[in-house]
Amino acid sequence: MTMSDDDILAPRKPRSGDRSRDNFRGTFQGTARGPIIDQDGREIRPETLEQGFQELRFEFGQGNPFGNLTREQRIARIEAIAKLLDVAFILPGTNIRYGIDGLIGLIPVVGDIITTAISLWLVREARALGAPWYLTARMLGNVAVDGVVGMVPFAGDAFDVMFRANMRNVRLLRRWLEKQPRI
Repeated sequence: MTMSDDDILAPRKPRSGDRSRDNFRGTFQGTARGPIIDQDGREIRPETLEQGFQELRFEFGQGNPFGNLTREQRIARIEAIAKLLDVAFILPGTNIRYGIDGLIGLIPVVGDIITTAISLWLVREARALGAPWYLTARMLGNVAVDGVVGMVPFAGDAFDVMFRANMRNVRLLRRWLEKQPRI
């Protein structure tokens, strides 16, 4: 059965069996029937709902959501991501620790690119914390070795598990931070 152009442009009037559809449409047009009940069974007045929706506002584009972190929070975030990448899990029956870097690295080329990008972001965060150029260069060297050797199938993934470039970088950053005077 095909619809005529008139039915598309001007919908038909509801038939006798379509009354429930009209009631459903009415609730969205502001003609709700009956009280509004909350989850505890209490009645809510419509005025309080309107007031609540006016107070509920989301403002997007107001800067970086991570920009207001303290120095300690940034360091904790770097350490947490490095642990997730390098030592989050233990191989059952052994004492060998591995992270999602080793797992994602099993995907040829793409996995290594993803984990290298995350590692580079960690180096960028270290630089934002004030790490000097020589420390950043050494951290970039660790990431480069991890990324290049990690491209080799299977042997590179085993190297990723044992080398732990992100944990090395966090250790380098921690040592440098400990030498800095407290302000």
